[in-house]
Amino acid sequence: MDVITLGESMVLFTPESSGPLRYVERLHRTIGGAESNVAIALSRLGHKVGWISKLGKDEFGLYIRNTIRGEGVDTSQVVFDKHFPTGIFFKERKIHGDPNIYYYRQHSAASSMDPKSIDFSYVKKAKYIHLTGITPALSTSCKKTIYKVLEEVKANQHQKIVFDPNIRLKLWSEADAREVLTDIAQKCDIVLPGIDEGRLMTGETTPENISHYFLERGTKAVIVKLGENGAYYTTDKESMYVPGEKVESLVDTVGAGDGFAAGVISGLLRGWGYHQSVQLGNKMGACALGVEGDIEGYPYWEEIDPNSPANHINR
Repeated sequence: MDVITLGESMVLFTPESSGPLRYVERLHRTIGGAESNVAIALSRLGHKVGWISKLGKDEFGLYIRNTIRGEGVDTSQVVFDKHFPTGIFFKERKIHGDPNIYYYRQHSAASSMDPKSIDFSYVKKAKYIHLTGITPALSTSCKKTIYKVLEEVKANQHQKIVFDPNIRLKLWSEADAREVLTDIAQKCDIVLPGIDEGRLMTGETTPENISHYFLERGTKAVIVKLGENGAYYTTDKESMYVPGEKVESLVDTVGAGDGFAAGVISGLLRGWGYHQSVQLGNKMGACALGVEGDIEGYPYWEEIDPNSPANHINR
């Protein structure tokens, strides 16, 4: 297994027209969730990926599991819970700017995840573990699950943990987010904050200072996402700004950060250095910007590099 990720996915309803949801009559159904977004993007790039989660034992849960499994992601560790429902959320499209997001995820099946629901012998099979700051914000039991994953994985020298803070202040306070996510970041090998997330977590204002904050506390590499300006990465040996990819038509920013994470991890799995891996991350993120929906824009490997054969891509 190349990568295992863990977190909640929900059914996403996107309106066909812009404006307040109270005036919308038709919506399009798809799925959304940072961790499954990364899993699907990595699968399309040719990697073997597993996704761990809990879903309601309902039609929406089956829809999510079947969609993710249909993308070639291993969903054997997904648990269906008859006591809690699958979460849903809605986008409210605006003519300009990012959409408004409305979550209906409190007391969802995924929020009941706990360490006992995780098969850690499965987790230990992966080269990379991808985590986000969304999961510990869902519930106390979810936070305990993330810390147990960190404990188990850190005991294995061959595994690396990639952490995307993915701060959701609708789920918890700024103070709680800062305290917990900064602590988690210190226990991870690679941290991928957006520039605003880095400022919130560290109190620093520049990519350089944000990166140094995490490196001084034990992180091995920090990659700060800078939107259209690309990204800045730092390790103990090198640091560099990597320009962003040109986007002809910006439709929807949701899913771009997850595509970026997938691109970086894919590059590292291929044995590339950080510069080339971040370039792939920028390209994957840019692909997500041109379409509506979280996963629809992620390309397959042969679309990224037509001259390279697609290895074990499961389409």
